[in-house]
Amino acid sequence: MEPATIPKIGGLSHGESHGHNLIPLETKLFGERKLIVEGEITQETSTEFVKQLLILSLESDKLPIDVLINSEGGEVNSGLLMYDAVQSCTAPVRMFCLGRAYSMAAVLFASGCHGRFMLENSELMLHEPLIRSGIGGNCSTVRSISESMEATRQRINMILAKHTGRELHEIDEASSYDHFFTPKESIEFGLCDGIAGIDEIMNGGDVR
Repeated sequence: MEPATIPKIGGLSHGESHGHNLIPLETKLFGERKLIVEGEITQETSTEFVKQLLILSLESDKLPIDVLINSEGGEVNSGLLMYDAVQSCTAPVRMFCLGRAYSMAAVLFASGCHGRFMLENSELMLHEPLIRSGIGGNCSTVRSISESMEATRQRINMILAKHTGRELHEIDEASSYDHFFTPKESIEFGLCDGIAGIDEIMNGGDVR
């Protein structure tokens, strides 16, 4: 089967210049079965991620897909969509943290069942779900929002407990504030499996 390509959206691509048609970096990486998760996780970016994951899975359910993460997190529901897609993907998915994986990005990173690796100076961060806008309304509305956020917190913490091997109370404690993890701390806590360099990521070599 011919490798899939990422369709160009909009006008002139950043890979086209002065009459030359260059291969965009994202397309080149996509051809190497590497997906980029960067910036804020939103409904739009999560949907695009799932589309790309589906295409690569259709190409081969045997070859690994590498997800390269450098994100401060974002919308919980969008992050959970990406999590569900990774967990149900027929192809093996490996996670790599390039720089930072905070909040929902850290949850996504920790969910890699076929390897989770960080660069030497990258970091993870866990915390409770945040309120992105002010709460308004009557007491019943506020109580409903509070109960919904607590249910979301429990769901995320159960996911983290599943993928780290930690007890739920340990996850509760670690995520009760902005808790930053170095690669070594991430490995010790069960969030990460090893440390990798760029060459190892691109060449598919062994990691430490």
